[in-house]
Amino acid sequence: MSRLVLRAEEGGVCVLTLNRPEKRNALNLALFGELDAHVAAIRSAGGEFGAVVLKANGPVFCAGNDLGERGVQAPEPYYQARVITRLATLPQPVIAVVQGGCFTGGLELVLASDIIMAGESASFADTHGKFALVPAWGMSQRLPRRVGQWKAREMMFSSRPVSGAEAARTGLANHCVPDERLDAEAMSLARDIAANSRHSVFAYKKLMMESEDLALEAGLAHEVFNSSGVGPDFAERVGGRFRK
Repeated sequence: MSRLVLRAEEGGVCVLTLNRPEKRNALNLALFGELDAHVAAIRSAGGEFGAVVLKANGPVFCAGNDLGERGVQAPEPYYQARVITRLATLPQPVIAVVQGGCFTGGLELVLASDIIMAGESASFADTHGKFALVPAWGMSQRLPRRVGQWKAREMMFSSRPVSGAEAARTGLANHCVPDERLDAEAMSLARDIAANSRHSVFAYKKLMMESEDLALEAGLAHEVFNSSGVGPDFAERVGGRFRK
C-alpha cells in the first residue's frame, strides 16, 4: 500500500508530501493519521530540523476533506482539527507549497503553516457554504488572522476562489512564483531558515504564538520577560563570523 504522506530530509529541512494525487489529495482519516505521526516524530526530534516544508504530489494541492468519509468515526473527538493544531504549533517554521487547487479543508491545513508559497496555478477557496457545512478545523479563526476580517468574510461567504497572485497581494500567500520554480524557491527559503540558529528561530515562533492576541504594550512586556536569551551557539556563530 502506498504511503499517503511521504517524508524526506534535506540539510536540516523535513519535507512532508501529501501523496494521494489520484484523489486530488483529499484528506481522509488515514492521511491524517500518517501526517500526525510525522508531526509527532518531527517534534520528538527536537532541533534536528530547522524548518518543515508541506507540499503535495500531482497538479492539485488538496481538494479538501474526503466527503466520502463523512460519518466515519475518528480516533478522537475533533481529531482533524487537533492534528492541524499540532502541525501549527511545531517549534519549526512550516512552509506550505501550493500548486493548483487548495480548497476548504486543504486551505485549513495550509493556514496552519507560517509561510505559504503559491504557484501561479494556485487557487484558494473556502467552499463550506457550497455544501451546507460549517468549519471545525480553524477556518473562521486562522483565515481572518492571515488576510484580515473583511477579505476573510468575502472568501467565506462567497466561496469564490482566490488566485495565487491575489493570495500574495492580500497576504494569504507570502509569495507567488511560476510553478516550475515553486519547489526550488520554497526549498531555498527553508534552507535559509534552517541555516539560522534553532534557538533564535524557535524562540521567535514561540513568542509570536504566545502573544498574538495581546495588545502592543502587553506584547512588548511578554517579549522582555519571556525571552529565551542568548543561545548556546552564540559564541560559535560570532567566532565563525570574525574568523572569516
